[in-house]
Amino acid sequence: MMPKLMAWFRALAPREQRMVAIGGAAALLLLLVGAWLPVEQRVTRLERQVQVRKADLAWLQTVGPQLAALRARPAGMGNESLVVVADRVAHETGIARSLNTQAGSDGTLNVRLEQVAFDSLLNWAGELVQRHGVRVVSASIDSGTASGIVSATIVLRAR
Repeated sequence: MMPKLMAWFRALAPREQRMVAIGGAAALLLLLVGAWLPVEQRVTRLERQVQVRKADLAWLQTVGPQLAALRARPAGMGNESLVVVADRVAHETGIARSLNTQAGSDGTLNVRLEQVAFDSLLNWAGELVQRHGVRVVSASIDSGTASGIVSATIVLRAR
């Protein structure tokens, strides 16, 4: 194939040979540029991603010890009893009037909530669990007299 191509090229007039050579060089240059530009753009994008990841890593390394300290610190109630914490959080969430508590003999606290908004009940329980380290041992929730209103019996234990 190559000898035939060379014979064809030599058979051309010198002016035509120059035109074919220049055209071939231009086509080769366009092909190289067309292949190189996407690669270069991808490399540039990946380099930017590496810089972002390095910045993220540096930030995580600075806050890592703080997060570890927060994770290691147990959530707790301080020196307050479970009854006091449950009552205080009930006042904060606006369900104190619906709350009746009775201490169990095994360190649990039996809580009865009558006709309380379900969202308020969840806020109260979430606050106890997340901020005060209280564990919900069991819960029984019954629908109330209106939509969104419930009555519940919940057994809590301090962690």
